[in-house]
Amino acid sequence: MSITRLRNIGVIAHIDAGKTTTTERILYYTGKIHRMGEVDQGSAQMDWMPQEQQRGITITSAATSCAWKDHIINIIDTPGHVDFTAEVERSLRVLDGAVVIFCAVAGVQPQSEKVWRQAEKYGVPRLVFINKMDRLGADPNKALKGMEQVLGAVPISIQIPVGSESGFSGVIDLIKMESLKWSDPEGGEIARGSIPEELLETARSERDRMLEILAEQDDRIMSLYLEEREVPAELVREVIRTGTIKGSFVPVLYGSSLKNKGVQPLLDAVIDFLPSPEDLPPVKGAWDQQTVTRVPDAEEPFSALLFKVMAFAGRPTLFYVRVYSGRCSLGDKVLNTRTGKTERVMKIMRMHANRREEIRQMSAGDILALVGLRDARTGDTLSDPAQPVVFEEPVFPQPVIFVAIEPKSVKDQERLMNVLGILAEEDPTFQVRVDEETGQVILSGMGELHLDVLAERLFAEFNVQGRVGNPQVSYRETVTKSVSASDRFAREIAGKDQEAVVTLRVEPVPMGGAVQYEDRVADGKIPPEMRQTIREAALEAAASGVKAGYPVIDMKIILIDGEYHPDRSTDMAFKAATSNALNQCLRDANPVLLEPIMSVQVETPEDFTGEVMGSLTHRRGTIEGVEKQGQMEVISAKIPLIEMFGYTTNLRSLTQGRGTFTMELAHYREVLE
Repeated sequence: MSITRLRNIGVIAHIDAGKTTTTERILYYTGKIHRMGEVDQGSAQMDWMPQEQQRGITITSAATSCAWKDHIINIIDTPGHVDFTAEVERSLRVLDGAVVIFCAVAGVQPQSEKVWRQAEKYGVPRLVFINKMDRLGADPNKALKGMEQVLGAVPISIQIPVGSESGFSGVIDLIKMESLKWSDPEGGEIARGSIPEELLETARSERDRMLEILAEQDDRIMSLYLEEREVPAELVREVIRTGTIKGSFVPVLYGSSLKNKGVQPLLDAVIDFLPSPEDLPPVKGAWDQQTVTRVPDAEEPFSALLFKVMAFAGRPTLFYVRVYSGRCSLGDKVLNTRTGKTERVMKIMRMHANRREEIRQMSAGDILALVGLRDARTGDTLSDPAQPVVFEEPVFPQPVIFVAIEPKSVKDQERLMNVLGILAEEDPTFQVRVDEETGQVILSGMGELHLDVLAERLFAEFNVQGRVGNPQVSYRETVTKSVSASDRFAREIAGKDQEAVVTLRVEPVPMGGAVQYEDRVADGKIPPEMRQTIREAALEAAASGVKAGYPVIDMKIILIDGEYHPDRSTDMAFKAATSNALNQCLRDANPVLLEPIMSVQVETPEDFTGEVMGSLTHRRGTIEGVEKQGQMEVISAKIPLIEMFGYTTNLRSLTQGRGTFTMELAHYREVLE
């Protein structure tokens, strides 16, 4: 099949907006599955992990493919919970388009904004599906306003809903100017007809608004619109497609996935408006300090990005790849450009959630899984050994919470560390370290739920026996004043004199900044390779502060001066002098401890709003606003992470089990002692 008939899309949204339900309907209407699963019943095929079925949420991104109108659609269903944001990050890194789902009641929610920004970062064209039009309090205009005001997007409705809440029955297609109604409970039959008289004026007005946006993009539509002549549907679709791919606007559709309404037009829109791999610019990479591009063509040299690793107890690890160019067959050798080693392709799998179908070849545009790679991790580039390339790796957030874990017995220690190593390779936001002072094994992650799920997998799936301690906050450190320090390292090691001098300066930078580095030493004074050694040593030393050993942030390191002796200066000498100089700077710069402050959104029935606000204030929270969403109220607050431990139980108690909350890192703030 031609690559122009391929779509690689992700389904992204805030938790509980209906991503997995929508994906299940897509698979049902395309004939991929013959029975629709339900998230609440734990029967959704895309939520295959036991932890997902028990909790009714998506934890890991699941890949599948289906066919619609002579096109192949590769789909990745992503999590909505902020603890699993890495799954969204790495999925969007390799996708060509995305369907963003908003709840018609809640509109643009915190994680909606997060995934939208992630899609923007990678330049992913988007469609919006406003779901849950059947719900009490459904107000699609709220989502449209949120897109404009919060996301800075230009929404363009290509449909208008017919009815709302319990009266929602269908949509009006503004491109063809026809009515679509779903009377069949399973949504398979669509009644197409003329627009009801009472909605005709509204439909014409909304179509004019759509055409006004399109006229700004295309002179042909501008001429026809100004002359009050009919604009052909084919031209409208063409211009919407062009504008969507360019990111000029975002088409908006409406429906209710749970009630099986609106999904088929969404599939049509994926085909009509989201790009094929050929519609996007060539992918840029690098090799030997030169920019390298790869065109999505099977005749190009092979190149692929490994974007996800999935480990299983007792089964081979899966390595998910997006193929950007060329083709590769079973038995072929590919180069891992990170390790410089070649790997033989042993098995190629087309995935449907956790089910696998072996195929013999992969080609440009494919999203597949490989089995049998020996030394590979997330972010690796696989390429033709004769024409190597390195693609940009996805960047993941740093953990904000940690727990200690200990094996049940000494004999479990080795197995525990082996399995933790496997899980850390799978999840870039999960980190494992051994505390040098206590010997404890420390697990770091994105939140309580993240670490709970990993611990559950450790015990249930991998059958490791152990005990997990209470969650702890991963603090940070920073400096509060500018200071300089110099260190001369001079020592005889293994019979050889080693000497180097490094002078550094540290300065505080505005909140939210990572560690910056600047080299102000005159050219020629220190060789380039030694300057790189100094840079690496300084950044490595900043990973462990002097106040409590936490990473240092919001700081700039400046290399002011140094001395190089051709016969005595070595990498080791410069590393030692740099580390000593930086630690002296940190001690003299009035270091302070920083704690993570979370953006918290609590959804509660309005009867309990007062009690919930009181509980947040009691936890050192600052209330930033209260917004009504149907029969619920959403409270926004900023709260230290340490105060949020155990809040799930507290909130359930306060709201008779009806309240929910989400949180994500906002910034770090000085701990008041």
